[in-house]
Amino acid sequence: MIAKHEQLTRDAAAQGADIICFQELFNGPYFGIVQDSAYYAYAEQVPGPTTERFQKLAEELHMVIVLPLYEEDNTGVLYNTAAVIDADGTYLGKYRKNHIPHVDRFWEKFYFRPGNLGWPVFDTAVGKVGVTICYDRHFPEGWRVLGLAGAEIVLNPNASKPGLSNRLWELEQPAAAAANGFFVGVPNRVGEET
Repeated sequence: MIAKHEQLTRDAAAQGADIICFQELFNGPYFGIVQDSAYYAYAEQVPGPTTERFQKLAEELHMVIVLPLYEEDNTGVLYNTAAVIDADGTYLGKYRKNHIPHVDRFWEKFYFRPGNLGWPVFDTAVGKVGVTICYDRHFPEGWRVLGLAGAEIVLNPNASKPGLSNRLWELEQPAAAAANGFFVGVPNRVGEET
């Protein structure tokens, strides 16, 4: 998945993209469909090895990268996190998912604590960028905090499935963009899962 996303980043840069955001937990399977402690081993430090690898790529391609990862802050303290890397390769900081679902096939409270960093806005080469993650999109407070803090672009990486909240997809992000005066990008996972 890392090599695949490096190539996708190169492809996007070749097409003129200045910013890219991958899907939620991009570098592995979406494991929230089960409750299995074996997936705790997927967690890593942020910044850490994957962040550092993409910092080099961001610097090479002069592209802002939003990198959604499974973070281990301290032993056993786990978060659903997105690192923000500027176009010169500088690690700017991270956002931790605040709203954690715990419903059928989204057993995320088994894996993550609620975020504790608020809703930071990152001053990047493409403008002021905010991040929310997946389920956060259902709660207007995060969108509003980012808007009041001057976000110009808000990215919401997802691991949603078809049919679950299709109508909300049509409503929530455009409403947040219009109400707060920023652009919204909402990448989601693709392909098949068995």
